[in-house]
Amino acid sequence: MDHQHQHDYHSTDQVTQHDKKHDHHDHHRMMINDFRRRFWVSLALTLPVLLLAPMIQEWLHLDWSFTGDRWVLFGLSSIIYFYGGWPFLKGLAEELDKRTPGMMTLIAVAISAAYLYSSAVVFGLEGKTFFWELATLIDVMLVGHWIEMRSVLGASKALEALAALMPDEANLVHDDHVMKVKVSELKPGDIILIKPGEKVPADGVIVEGESEINESMLTGESKPVSKTVDNTVIGGAINGSGSIKMEVKGTGEESYLSKVINMVQEAQGQKSKTQRLADKAAFWLTIIALVAGFGTFTVWLMLGRELSFALERMVTVMVICCPHALGLAIPLVAAISTSMSAKNGLLVRNRTAFENARKITTIVFDKTGTLTKGSHEVMRIVSLSNQWNEEELLRYSASVESPSEHHISKGLARKIKAKKLELYTVQNFKYQSGVGVSGTVNGNQVSAGGYLLLEQLEISVPEDKDEGIETKIFIVVDKELIGFITFADEIRESSAPAIKTLQENGIKVSLLTGDNEKVAAAVARELGMDDYMAEVLPEQKQAKIKALQQDGEFVAMTGDGVNDAPALAQADVGIAIGSGTDVAAETADIVLVDSDPKDIANLILFGKATYRKMIQNLGWATGYNLIALPLATGFVPGLMISPAFGAALMSISTVVCAVNAQLLKKDLQ
Repeated sequence: MDHQHQHDYHSTDQVTQHDKKHDHHDHHRMMINDFRRRFWVSLALTLPVLLLAPMIQEWLHLDWSFTGDRWVLFGLSSIIYFYGGWPFLKGLAEELDKRTPGMMTLIAVAISAAYLYSSAVVFGLEGKTFFWELATLIDVMLVGHWIEMRSVLGASKALEALAALMPDEANLVHDDHVMKVKVSELKPGDIILIKPGEKVPADGVIVEGESEINESMLTGESKPVSKTVDNTVIGGAINGSGSIKMEVKGTGEESYLSKVINMVQEAQGQKSKTQRLADKAAFWLTIIALVAGFGTFTVWLMLGRELSFALERMVTVMVICCPHALGLAIPLVAAISTSMSAKNGLLVRNRTAFENARKITTIVFDKTGTLTKGSHEVMRIVSLSNQWNEEELLRYSASVESPSEHHISKGLARKIKAKKLELYTVQNFKYQSGVGVSGTVNGNQVSAGGYLLLEQLEISVPEDKDEGIETKIFIVVDKELIGFITFADEIRESSAPAIKTLQENGIKVSLLTGDNEKVAAAVARELGMDDYMAEVLPEQKQAKIKALQQDGEFVAMTGDGVNDAPALAQADVGIAIGSGTDVAAETADIVLVDSDPKDIANLILFGKATYRKMIQNLGWATGYNLIALPLATGFVPGLMISPAFGAALMSISTVVCAVNAQLLKKDLQ
């Protein structure tokens, strides 16, 4: 398959994906409009039904009865039952087909019992009709559904907002001219021009120019970030005042934004333990409601009450016990929390882990790049041999480190650039995780690494009277120690407040690092951490997490998604940090786009708030049923509620859950 074809295949795939999402939202909107229309039509027909109802006329001390008024009532009520009640009757068929009786089953059984009994009375059965109760019941149910569906749509709108960040067109640079093309036609390797103020149409790398880029809607980072040649840019970000040219790297489904949208959708569709519990509760509530409904009906008949009274009680019980609020209690909170998090650069991949944030007792931070900036600037270059001056020491160490991706290698490269020195070529490069690097430079066997390297080579550690809290690498040439270079890593401004927040919430904060004891102790002391583990090799990290878990701790671990993958997978809540745009390749439960420790504190508090809202909603929905059920049966002396009032109570309880879920947005402000 050649490149062009492959690209076409991707773009069509992307279009169908987009259409599917679009269809889903349109379908939802159509359903909302359908409920609204049915509600208004039913409400208009309910007014004459109310005025013609014998009971209402009695209350108002009026008499509008005329010959055939029963038939008019029957006709209007039939329209309300079949037109207004249609969504519920259809729902009943679907639920029975799946063998999962739920809310629709209860509503449909209740309205059908009321309608069939009242119709039988019109055709000569002894008793009283309750068409007006039926009509008001259907009205209340429709309006409840309509409000609830609007709030559910509100939660999925956040996803649409993310998708809308992508522009439709891009400026493709073709030789010496620029032409407008559709974003879906871009392919990796294309060069595009982004003018000031324009949205970035795809992921890519800047090849010319510099500008301030606003990525706040993708990462939650409020300040624009200055970007120049070789920096990556995320599609959907907004360009500042500079004009830049960039090479396209990821488009369509491969772009960061698409991956985020897919992750958010998956997470929203994922059922956490709490939600499965609510589903179970809703199922059992339906069974209880059906049993209680028919039971109430039978008991009243046995006590000698007339059929119409027993039936009215049955209908009220079934309506009031609707597991509607229960069914909504959790999914809505889940949908809102996932999309709100994504907007703030917190990508939830595992909902259960996210809700478990409330259980965390210990959080383990990987130091480099999380609590510190990971910049590692060269501080001192110390030669221990007369044959080597500082400049040569720097060139040899920077050369042997150059193939490495480590922070130290980048620090050395910056120093070489600042001093305008040339690097030597390296052969036979080897990297030993946690120990150091080695290779051949100018025919000499060169190694660079920490204390573990000296231990391996059985070289004693040299004295250093100026030793401070620095990371140190030793340079060994042909098995002889020739000097060392020290690096300092700045602590992030937001680290201390984030750690304080976590500790105030009763969470122990521990540092895990491959650095030496002195550096680890100094960082832990400066940040007021509870504990630290130093000189830990990458492969030992997982064992350290395991040991904490065996001591009964519920552990969250933050680290970069690559080196710390096993430890992140081992932790109860794994938080991958600063993975930037590579969101899909993580083993973590939660991915933070930025590397800011403040986000971790926010994440844990937001996870707690989410769980709290779910429990509030569950408590409300269950408590309401416990109180309302006895009232509906009519067995409580002096307290009797009508089916319509029962339906209103049921709808209010549902709306309370929906509004409470929306309040979650305040917790993330």
